[in-house]
Formats: sequence, C-alpha cells, structure tokens
Amino acid sequence: MPRIEHIALWVEDIDRICAFYENAFGARIGPRYANPAKGFESRFLSFDSGARVEVMTTTKLSPVRHSAGAERMGLTHLAISLGSEGAVRELTERLAASGVTVLDGPRRTGDGYYESVILDPEGNRIELTA
Repeated sequence: MPRIEHIALWVEDIDRICAFYENAFGARIGPRYANPAKGFESRFLSFDSGARVEVMTTTKLSPVRHSAGAERMGLTHLAISLGSEGAVRELTERLAASGVTVLDGPRRTGDGYYESVILDPEGNRIELTA
C-alpha cells in the first residue's frame, strides 16, 4: 500500500529549521548528511507519528525564493495535527509569544478544521490542526 515516506524542504539554515521543529513539535533530528562534491547537506526530522521531513541546503544551486507565507503553485503548506483544539490554541499562543508569525487563527474553517496557520523561520506555511 503506498504511503508518503517523507517530504523535503530546501532551506537556507538547516540548524535553525531543525531547532524550530524540535522545539515546536518535538521532532527528532537525524544525523547530518553531507556530499561536498555536490554542495549538498540534509537532515531528517522524525515525528512520533512516523512522518518525516527532510531539510536540505545546497551551495551549487540558486533555489527560487518566495515571499514568506506566499500561496504558490506546488507544495504550499504542511499540516501538523496536534490532537485537540486546546493543543492548537496553546501552541499557537506559545509560538506567537516567542515571535513566530501567526497568519490566521485559531479558528474553525468552512470545511470543519480547527486550525491556526503559522510560518516557520524560513516562511513556510504550517497549519496546526486539531
């Protein structure tokens, strides 16, 4: 049966992104992989649910940059389920107090989700859902 094994994000600062996901969501940070010949480095972030996010950086490419929180074609957000409305409210408040940008919520959406939308340190949209 097919399942998504992981998603990957190009980032500028692997250590900053890893620290954010570890602090906010309890992600476990895997070992750094480096391929100097290709100017490539990556780390995997693993979550208790089994989901993984690969964060990657490169010195060889010029990745297309986007405005923080931009709605764009392709992958546009990650949704992380926190299990309850209270958990969404609490984490949103904690992250906002620490300077994380909150774009929306917490609120109930038209399709029934209870969510907040925040930005990670590199401007990627993260939906916090109940």
